Amino acid sequence: MDRIKSIFITAATMFLMGVVVWSFIQGITKQDWHEGLILSALLPILFLATLFIFNIARTSKNLKIILLLIVSGVSWEWLVMNIEKGSLLVLILAVVNLTLWLLYIHWYSVFPNRKNNDLAIGEKLPVLTFKAQDGNTVKSDEFKGKKLIYLFYRGNWCPLCMAQIKEISAQYKKLNELGAEVLLISPQPHHFTVSLAQKMDVPFWFLQDEDSKVAKQLDLYIKAGTPLGMEMFGFDSDSVMPTVIICDEEGKIIFADQTDNYRVRPEPETFLKVLKGEVIA
Repeated sequence: MDRIKSIFITAATMFLMGVVVWSFIQGITKQDWHEGLILSALLPILFLATLFIFNIARTSKNLKIILLLIVSGVSWEWLVMNIEKGSLLVLILAVVNLTLWLLYIHWYSVFPNRKNNDLAIGEKLPVLTFKAQDGNTVKSDEFKGKKLIYLFYRGNWCPLCMAQIKEISAQYKKLNELGAEVLLISPQPHHFTVSLAQKMDVPFWFLQDEDSKVAKQLDLYIKAGTPLGMEMFGFDSDSVMPTVIICDEEGKIIFADQTDNYRVRPEPETFLKVLKGEVIA
């Protein structure tokens, strides 16, 4: 199923871009503009683009405004076809665009049945082993006596992950004052992790989960979870479900965010409240 999702997000994006290009060619060369079709195809592309451009770390779950606008575009093309005897092909393409968006919202974005009782409040994590930025092995029991924030992210290719890391990096002084060590963990190839550490330039632990061993250990692993084509840029095909786990000085879990939607993530202020003992959830 994850491989199907990997293919879907890449194929859907290419299809929508193709529809936009075709629509503009029709409009420019034949003066046959299909505004509703363009709207239904362009909005999803612009949404994905804004994630990269504006460092957006989270969105609403259902993105209702965008859905409403896409439905409006489809409705417009339906009216044109019935009133002005417009193109059936254009209407079908608009409906396909809407279908792709619904699949993205309600299927691609979702992690079904991901609740893991081993990450419940009060539980202790097993000893976890990572590869540090300098190439050395780091084990979680080396941080005994410290509060730990484990942030599992998909990779440098994921704009929401990068925005989330940027947010928490901006809070590093406050986190340090509260005695917390931040462990940023991804299964991506080591050189990407090193590059991210150099870019962020904060005293966090930038760690690689080699072969996704920890992700499998904690049931966070996604086989073939990286969008199809990212392998060409050096990323592995496997990924991890975005997760935040906070442990106290004794290694007990005091907070775990197991989001069931990769676009829905906790605010950085939540981490501060947890460390202060204001939020236990």
